[in-house]
Amino acid sequence: MKFLHLADLHLGKRICERSMLGEQEYILQQILDIAAERQVRAVLIAGDVYDRPVPPPEAVALFDWFLTGLGQAGVACLVIPGNHDSDERLAFGAHLLSGAGVHFAPVFDGALHTVTLEDAACCVHFTLLPFLRPAQVRRYFPEVPPGDYEAAIRAVLGTVDLQTDGRHVLLAHQFVTALGVAPERCDSELASVGTLDNIDVSAFDGFDYVALGHIHGPQRVGRDTVRYAGSPLKFSFSEVHHHKSVPLVTLGDGVEIELLPLVPRHDMREKRGSLAEILTPSAGERTDDFMHITLTDDAVMDAMNRVRTVYPNTLRLDFDNALTALSGAPELTRETVERDPVSLFDEFYEAQNGEPMEDEMERVVRAMLEGGELL
Repeated sequence: MKFLHLADLHLGKRICERSMLGEQEYILQQILDIAAERQVRAVLIAGDVYDRPVPPPEAVALFDWFLTGLGQAGVACLVIPGNHDSDERLAFGAHLLSGAGVHFAPVFDGALHTVTLEDAACCVHFTLLPFLRPAQVRRYFPEVPPGDYEAAIRAVLGTVDLQTDGRHVLLAHQFVTALGVAPERCDSELASVGTLDNIDVSAFDGFDYVALGHIHGPQRVGRDTVRYAGSPLKFSFSEVHHHKSVPLVTLGDGVEIELLPLVPRHDMREKRGSLAEILTPSAGERTDDFMHITLTDDAVMDAMNRVRTVYPNTLRLDFDNALTALSGAPELTRETVERDPVSLFDEFYEAQNGEPMEDEMERVVRAMLEGGELL
């Protein structure tokens, strides 16, 4: 049996106030094409379908379009909620949709839902483990210590019968480590508080494959068959070096995993240099990618608009110069408050740039501060 492992779609995501829905539709179409071409039996989505618990209508419509595409291709879809999702909203209509091959994890009630799929090669039992916190689990397993994520997950997984014939696959959305070694994270993910939410990979022993979500970088945890799919798109500039992919898993006599590359409509890149260097892109360079530009000039007026004449999808602009290298702030005294604002600005400018303002720049500053016109 072949299936695709997805996670962390974050539909409805906005980056620097820019909607990613167009990019997400593009990559989901690519996944639909892969599913049809590789003739997969199912697509697994291991949590964070949406970027927030109450998603915008456009994000819900996009997910509906994706599920419809899978259904038209005869591909089943199994979905669990992540920490960004609302369990209740995501499970709406689950009983009805299961008849159409779309299986959502129900709201946790002390037991886990299992979906069994068959093909000519084998029978596979998919266990749907929604994102859980210890407080949710303790309602049904009071022996679990407060705040102990690993004990909570082990208690819940202890109810799963792994002795039944067939192969066993788990969908989970938790922070999984291997002998205390944490997976690689990026700044688009919430940092864990200490090691409280760590779950050792040994908790998943007995499953033939564990489809994880929660971490945006694709990677294995402890063994090849316990894997974070990673997000299908880059969602922060800390992910610029990620190579996004979708695992194609084949269950037969063993487990085969092939990482199929995903190609975005617009990549996410970083570039650094003077304004003159930035405005001179290299031959063949994609200038419509989502960019983080760092300028090394001391001062550039209207920097963002000038950069966007070459890189129209610049999302972030920083400076790295003498000004940004300065740390600390001067103490504000009565003498400072009573001084002429232009002389204060002149002193500030010289402190940052190592030279006084030119006469023309001082004239511009004075006119702006006094509300006059620039002639």
